[in-house]
Amino acid sequence: MKGFAAFLAMASLAVPVAAQDSVGPHNRAEAVKIIAGLRQIVSPNGLQAIETIPIGGIKQVVSIRSQDLRNPVIIYFHGGPGFVEMPLDWWWDRGWDEYFTVVQWDQRNAGKTYTASGANDPALLTPERYQQDAEELVQWARKRFGKRKVFVLGHSWGSMLGLKLAAAHPEWLYAYIGMGQMTNGRESEQRGWAWTLAQAKADNNVEAIRELESIAPYAQGDAPLPVDALLIQRKWLGHYGGAAWRRTGGDFEMAAFKLAPEYSDEDVRNAFKGQPPVTQALLPKILTTDLSTIRTLKVPLILLLGRHDINVSSDVAAEWYAQVKAPSKRLVWFERSGHHITSEEPGKLLMTLVDYARPIAAKAGDVAP
Repeated sequence: MKGFAAFLAMASLAVPVAAQDSVGPHNRAEAVKIIAGLRQIVSPNGLQAIETIPIGGIKQVVSIRSQDLRNPVIIYFHGGPGFVEMPLDWWWDRGWDEYFTVVQWDQRNAGKTYTASGANDPALLTPERYQQDAEELVQWARKRFGKRKVFVLGHSWGSMLGLKLAAAHPEWLYAYIGMGQMTNGRESEQRGWAWTLAQAKADNNVEAIRELESIAPYAQGDAPLPVDALLIQRKWLGHYGGAAWRRTGGDFEMAAFKLAPEYSDEDVRNAFKGQPPVTQALLPKILTTDLSTIRTLKVPLILLLGRHDINVSSDVAAEWYAQVKAPSKRLVWFERSGHHITSEEPGKLLMTLVDYARPIAAKAGDVAP
């Protein structure tokens, strides 16, 4: 006991009095200040910045985090559409900036880009416009960081942008990294609906069964998928853990938005203001798009799939992977994940990127000593 008491006395000398008296943060500003301090990049070779750049005729916002700008650039295309992940990376991408220069992009009508540019003309909310935005962003990054090539990591809706970009411009990429990869959207939706209905029946959930059967036949034919039907399917799919494994919904992840150091109070309020029109404009089209017709890539492919992802069927993505040809390809299964690999297995995700993506850039000499 005497030794332990001495240890406590010594430890107290090393802690400022203010910290000893503190009972923790009292509001968002105090909590964010703590997180920002922990995340501060002090490396002389590094960069920590929020930059507003002209893309697609409007101001769009990116965050940049790098401990060493000599490392390869990895650009994250978020999903949704409209589900920004810049305000989530404060906790799930710890360590990424030691191995990569990480660029997070808030797409049009979302997050900090919404704050900077406001709501877009609905006529501009098209898959084609977003694809052009993605291409402009990659071209900007190559010039901004003096890199001939970069990595693109596309998640969910962002994986549609990423895969199409990889097919069209392989010369821009070290490799394409798909996570929660969208391929045959209609097939994925049909399987998701059938799985969800089976869970509801096993649970004897009368309300879920009634609502799911009310939208049958689901995702059949050639017509765009009605948003109302989609929202019913996603409601119960999430309830049964088809999005986040063994969790009912994504509230655990959404809560992290409130502590995002890159986001002001206004940004937090604006994060999803632009999502409803994006949902109406894009989802009926993109969820019935078939990218499984892309059978050849001229760039290495790394596919990251959650074993329990029903939201964007990992089984459908794996079937596409088995058919696609690429200079090299690798499929990594995340056994404790659904659609939210970043939140569900962040450690394995970082190790995967370091073990399998970074060596591809190393061959080009784009890795810091």
